[in-house]
Amino acid sequence: MPPLILASTSSYRRELLGRLRLRFECVAPGVDEAPLAAESHLDRAVRLALAKASAVAVRHPGSTVIGSDQVGVCKGEPLDKPGDALRAHAQLQRLSAAAATFYTAVAVLPADHGASLQFVDTTTVYFRALSDPEIERYIAAERPFDCAGGFRCEGLGISLFSRVVSEDPSGLIGLPLIALARSLRQLGYELP
Repeated sequence: MPPLILASTSSYRRELLGRLRLRFECVAPGVDEAPLAAESHLDRAVRLALAKASAVAVRHPGSTVIGSDQVGVCKGEPLDKPGDALRAHAQLQRLSAAAATFYTAVAVLPADHGASLQFVDTTTVYFRALSDPEIERYIAAERPFDCAGGFRCEGLGISLFSRVVSEDPSGLIGLPLIALARSLRQLGYELP
């Protein structure tokens, strides 16, 4: 099988792809992730997943390349990685007693330059009402500064939710493995 490359520097995506027990390497895509004017949140995720995969595929011919991007939205506004405690607190206040939708797009570019395989996982997270002390305790415990929305669903962040609606729980972390495994099997990679 052709070498498999994940076009990402995300430790979360690396860990997720590692669950499939396939050999792969990670390569930084070096793509500008700024939104385009009048671009929907869904379209942004799709565009960036394909751009990341394409940027790496050009530099690694003969490899199958996976690109992924996630855009979170609450009340019509994007949820970015907060970077620090102050911004994380503000995002979690905005998420309190609200719903957020996360679009996780994936593009798989086959080594033979055949048609790309693309899909989007949509997950909606419903947050319970959060008090300022709860938010502060959560941020101090988990320091989720590198996660869109300011929480880690695979960790203590799950305690912030009232429910999650999704077809693939790994999609919220950043790489929907159910559809990805299906795509890789379609390309001939051996998975159970």
